[in-house]
Amino acid sequence: METAYIGTPLGTAKLEGDGNGLAAITVLDEDKSLSVDVPVHLVEAAEQLEQYFAGTRSDFDIKLNPEGTDFQKRVWEALLEIPFGKTVSYLDLSKTLGDVKAIRAVAAANGKNPLWIVVPCHRVIGSDGSLTGYAGGLHRKKWLLEHESPFKQQSLFD
Repeated sequence: METAYIGTPLGTAKLEGDGNGLAAITVLDEDKSLSVDVPVHLVEAAEQLEQYFAGTRSDFDIKLNPEGTDFQKRVWEALLEIPFGKTVSYLDLSKTLGDVKAIRAVAAANGKNPLWIVVPCHRVIGSDGSLTGYAGGLHRKKWLLEHESPFKQQSLFD
């Protein structure tokens, strides 16, 4: 597994992957030296994340290889279907997966998403429209949703 550290407006991101695909992207709370040389299998992911933060990319075309249970992978696949600039509730996501009673399991799988931003778990909000738990911190979730909002002149969340 190869690793690279890249800078983002939300902190240092740790990228992990190999020839089988990108396994994880994690935003770090501590400062970490950025990679001078990004391993060949992570170059495309690093470039696409840079484009996303620059506002020139709204979807990703990277080979993914996250580790998780079959259920978690189903949830992560469903997250990939949430369009840029849109949000869904945990209840909506549970319905999409065919079991409204699985809302807590869906929320737990969402929280275990290893591919920050690329698998857009930040686009899932509470049924009442509130920002709810986010492994990267609610301040980052708020930033990401505002970054993706077509209404740049106003704040979505106070």
